[in-house]
Amino acid sequence: MRIAICDDDPLEQEQLESALRGYDPAHSAEKFPDGPSLLAAAQRPPHFDIVFLDIYMPGEDGIGVARELQKVSPDTGIVFVTASREHAIDAFGLHALHYLVKPVTPQSVEEVFRRLAELRAPQRREEISFAVGSQRYTVFLDQILLLENDNHVVWVSLADGRRLKVWTSFGKLEQKLNGSFLRINRGIAVNMDYIAQMGTGVCVLRDGSRLPIAVRQSAAIRAAYDDYVFDRLAKRKGLTEAEP
Repeated sequence: MRIAICDDDPLEQEQLESALRGYDPAHSAEKFPDGPSLLAAAQRPPHFDIVFLDIYMPGEDGIGVARELQKVSPDTGIVFVTASREHAIDAFGLHALHYLVKPVTPQSVEEVFRRLAELRAPQRREEISFAVGSQRYTVFLDQILLLENDNHVVWVSLADGRRLKVWTSFGKLEQKLNGSFLRINRGIAVNMDYIAQMGTGVCVLRDGSRLPIAVRQSAAIRAAYDDYVFDRLAKRKGLTEAEP
């Protein structure tokens, strides 16, 4: 297993590696003082399985480094390490494996590896079926980025770039979705797992799509997204009030 620690403070590097070895003495990590050196190493095979990434580093931030790392190695589990919970929403938007608040302990490292094993385990995926012309399509719900209503047609955008034209009502198709989807405007429902940023008046997806948010419902929409994020974090035994 290839593991990396990226932190500009050598003492913090050693403390994190100590926690890693406290969990399992067989584990060791490659250490990097900044994002560029980490990204250069990430391009050499095999890819990192886990990267412990400090969010606050001089001249850069871990969120930006993580975005670049995902382009190089999308299967790497990113673990943000920081003294603050301020960027928890951004971490979720990047599908971070975990978000650790310093000081890191062997117990919190154990949770990281538990999540990695859970992530790699086969899981049952929910499906949805609909007619597209004379053909019938069945896709996984987690493949759907968003639904867009267009009179009596619903455009279904998929993660692989396809857009399917479904002749049905938006309401009927919306009823088949699960709790991962949020209506952000009249006739627009997005998969919250693909949201990169929920801004003021605009929702940005990870593929760069920018979608308008209903102005009058913007506060409620933002609250619903925040609740979803923190609920997911809680289910993963993430940030809790018990943490320092």
